[in-house]
Amino acid sequence: MIVINNKNNYRAILIVSFIAINILVLFGMSEILGYLNSGADRSSMLHLEKETLDTYLPKVTWETFKNQGRRMENQTIQKIEKHYLFSYVIKNNALKNNVNDGIDDYFTESSRKQLEQIIAYNKAKKISIQSTIIEHHASLDFYSEDGQQVVITDKNVVEFQNVYQDNKLITSVRDTANYKVLMLLEDGFWRIRHYVRMQKEKSLVAVELNKKIYTVKGNEILKNGAPYIIKGINYYPKNSAWDMFGNKFNKDTIAADFDIITKAKLNTIRIFVPYEEFGKAEVSKEKLDKVKIVLDLAEEKKLAVIVTLFDFYGDYAPESWTLTHRHAEKIVTTFKDCKNIIAWDIKNEPDLDFESRGEQNVKPWLEQMIAAVKKFDANHLVTIGYSNIASAEILKDKVDFVSYHYYEDISLFEEKLAVLEKAAKKPLVMQEFGLSSNRGLWSWFGNSKEKQANYHKKMQSIFKKKQLAFVSWTLYDFPKVPDKVAGKWPWIKNKQKQFGFIDSEGKNKPSFLYINY
Repeated sequence: MIVINNKNNYRAILIVSFIAINILVLFGMSEILGYLNSGADRSSMLHLEKETLDTYLPKVTWETFKNQGRRMENQTIQKIEKHYLFSYVIKNNALKNNVNDGIDDYFTESSRKQLEQIIAYNKAKKISIQSTIIEHHASLDFYSEDGQQVVITDKNVVEFQNVYQDNKLITSVRDTANYKVLMLLEDGFWRIRHYVRMQKEKSLVAVELNKKIYTVKGNEILKNGAPYIIKGINYYPKNSAWDMFGNKFNKDTIAADFDIITKAKLNTIRIFVPYEEFGKAEVSKEKLDKVKIVLDLAEEKKLAVIVTLFDFYGDYAPESWTLTHRHAEKIVTTFKDCKNIIAWDIKNEPDLDFESRGEQNVKPWLEQMIAAVKKFDANHLVTIGYSNIASAEILKDKVDFVSYHYYEDISLFEEKLAVLEKAAKKPLVMQEFGLSSNRGLWSWFGNSKEKQANYHKKMQSIFKKKQLAFVSWTLYDFPKVPDKVAGKWPWIKNKQKQFGFIDSEGKNKPSFLYINY
């Protein structure tokens, strides 16, 4: 009996083992077949799609389809566009980091060989290329009857490249060309089969009627054809400094402040639009609504407005340019018909980023953003607010008027101004100036309120004598200053708090007498 039971046990063990081995074999084969047939990992594809949406958002326009061959389906053209843009993300990443990641999915075997050769060469020579394309103007030339091939012409493609060797900038290239592109559908991917570079064509752009209220002529800013001298102030509400459009936004507070500014016989305010807080490439409608309230209130009080874009923005790398274009496009087109905007100020003190971000990155970004804003809005002027008078000559030929900040010795001002006037030959605006009245525990040798008043008295006398445009810093002393503005050290932060003409209790300081001339 025991022998029979043992035989049954052995038989059961053998059967179970056989079944288990077969299951493992089948599982292994399915994994191998799955791998061979899968192409790209879908999770990585989803990651790539998100990465593309986060890093590459060029403007894409398609001409009306008049292609040869099969009629194009909406779903198909959307997929073609997505994969075409993905191919640029993959190629740009490959040339920047000298890696082959994703090339198999968006380039056919023959086209990726050429790209891989370039990558291998650049890697050996320690060359890295950072590049981007801002706009694609595509037309569909051919769509095969079997739905497997398309030919696209991408017109007037503007490409920017920074070329590095051993982490040192060798050259910057800005180029415009047309491309004929052949794409094949393989394994569910529209892959690049071939690029052919062609000469660019003349762009036929519709010219809008000029609706400009503020213009420039020679060294003057004009309003409706008459000279307009900016007499302004940088504005934040007292209790929401550097967060004007945040949770403390209050229409009544702003209206009351604008009354103060108007009664002081100032005619202009400067406000700031922070890039991240406004939603980066996906601009918040709530924030835009608040900007409109401010602009409408300013118009009611007969105040003109300089709008400073990209506040606290610091990533000038080419791969991020398309995101900043979408940000600027949304804001600028929303308010392009606003009658009391004098100018779009592209960036506050961008020259301070030259050392940390690289002048070779900052200046091209500024230049292309000036062009973009002018394209989005032909009705308003464009300027850049540089941190000092010496930097103000940068890109002077690209802006409509030159803006500079001045926190240096008053005795040197007129001499430095004469140098800039000779070089710029355009209207000049002192967009920031001021003196802190911070004096106390953390600043024993700081300036008193009386010294601050004397400073503004001297500056206003110069402005009156030379009829200069100015925008003071700032209306209020601030109870709080964010760390991102002045850091955490109290001797720095406290100084930043007390540049105002009105103290944090709402009382006029002695300097208020010299807020204007």
